[in-house]
Amino acid sequence: MVRTEAPEDAYTAEPFLPGRLTLGGLREAAAGCRGCPLHRDATQTVFGAGAEGARVMLVGEQPGDQEDRQGRPFVGPAGRLLDRALAEAGIDPGEAYVTNAVKHFKFARSGPGKRRIHKAPSLREMTACGPWLAAELAVVEPELVVVLGATAGKALLGSSFRVGRVRGTVLEEEIHGRPRRLVPTVHPSSVLRADDREAAYRGLVGDLEVAARVLS
Repeated sequence: MVRTEAPEDAYTAEPFLPGRLTLGGLREAAAGCRGCPLHRDATQTVFGAGAEGARVMLVGEQPGDQEDRQGRPFVGPAGRLLDRALAEAGIDPGEAYVTNAVKHFKFARSGPGKRRIHKAPSLREMTACGPWLAAELAVVEPELVVVLGATAGKALLGSSFRVGRVRGTVLEEEIHGRPRRLVPTVHPSSVLRADDREAAYRGLVGDLEVAARVLS
């Protein structure tokens, strides 16, 4: 008997992309993605949300527990904090396109009730999901990409990316074959974990103010 390789063993979402790229078509196709093993345990694919033609795209790491349950990005505590920081920096959250580098929730079960604890995606998993992010960028064509945290930075800019070195600066890089302007900052979940949460929040707002000036 000939053994055939399961789609997820190839670690690429490329075969699942639709022929014609629209946000609706991408979202529908991504719902059936089996480009890596993460789809097995996640509740559902969490695709990006926002308008085609949004001027700014915010890219995070992966869905969290609430995002996985609701099927939308940034609907948990970190998302609410991000919306507040964007508004304070002068960026309307309702006019941004928000997505993640990885579209399925990666977790481990731990503690009473076996809570689902976030686990960082591997470089291989980020690479597997890369075609979805590339397609989102191609359809939305944002003027600016705000990179939220190290995982998003590595997915877009390579494994040597370090958010602490470049946060709050404007980068001009070629991403998936197209020149892009990017402003890196921390992921809002890191603000929630910070010892000095107010200082961490002010730092996030300051970085987003840089993004707002680029868009002005």
